[in-house]
Amino acid sequence: MTKPATSHQTLDEAGEFAESVPHEKLARSRAAQAVLWVVLIAAVLLAPAVLYPVFVMQLLCFALFACAFNLLIGFTGLLSFGHAAFFGGAAYICGHVVKVWGLPPLVGILAGGVFAAALGYVVGSLAIRRQGIYFAMITLALAQIVYFLALQLPFTGGENGLQGIPRGTLFGLFDLNDPLPMYYFVAAIFLAGFLIIYRTIHSPFGQVLQAIRENEPRARSLGYNVDRFKLIAFVLSASLAGVAGSTKAIVFQFASLTDAHWQMSGEVILMTLIGGMGTIFGPVVGSVVIITLQHYLADIGSWVQVVIGAIFIVSVLLFRRGVVGELARMLKISSV
Repeated sequence: MTKPATSHQTLDEAGEFAESVPHEKLARSRAAQAVLWVVLIAAVLLAPAVLYPVFVMQLLCFALFACAFNLLIGFTGLLSFGHAAFFGGAAYICGHVVKVWGLPPLVGILAGGVFAAALGYVVGSLAIRRQGIYFAMITLALAQIVYFLALQLPFTGGENGLQGIPRGTLFGLFDLNDPLPMYYFVAAIFLAGFLIIYRTIHSPFGQVLQAIRENEPRARSLGYNVDRFKLIAFVLSASLAGVAGSTKAIVFQFASLTDAHWQMSGEVILMTLIGGMGTIFGPVVGSVVIITLQHYLADIGSWVQVVIGAIFIVSVLLFRRGVVGELARMLKISSV
């Protein structure tokens, strides 16, 4: 039996072809994504002209971190309370590789990403054996072990952190101590990481991840090795979180216990929820909101946490899908 010509065939939650997205809605979604891509790239390229470059670099690092976390919770349905372990652990590894071993910053960032991927494989292999809150608690417990090691191991600097990480040069040509080359180096890392996440979501692999999120028993009954897909998603998310943490260490020339603390895991969850869990551009918006508030309200001290908490409550009550998710609903387009 042939499908009507007015519909678009997509993979449903079980990995089967089903007609679910009308052509008009699909066209609006693609147009909206194209516009958001243009806005994102233009904002990244032009931001140093109007904002302090170091502040924007911080935004980009946390935006990549939030996008990596969203790949796990928003598109796979796995809530991790321990992603700070990958973010902070990779920062220490990157700092050690650059400062002590004297290798270029790009090598240090790649080393941090590889470390985070290996750590993600270990943590994921243990955590995916459980589901729901038990999965989250396992990730939190293992992350606390990483935090304890960061506090006790000699090369991390303990409570003082790893200070004086040199920025060095890129390819021996660009001095990264100059804010502008450093900014575009960070921007390139963010855009590359974001593109990897975007392509992953829109690949057959990403469709299977969403099938697992929506109906894991059905995906399993169709013959998919659910645990293997979960583990791959976990490792990919961890590695990108590690790249974000490593980049932040190079930007600020410092890796601290704050990067590996459980509160950092809470912040990335908050960014994802406010921006829109399960959306592509939502975590970027969420990270911009949280980091901007922390930056410009720093003068009020600990009260900034009260403000962020109030915004979170309002978001949960009025914007259940997050900022981007609610905009997509009002415009009647699929998640962007």
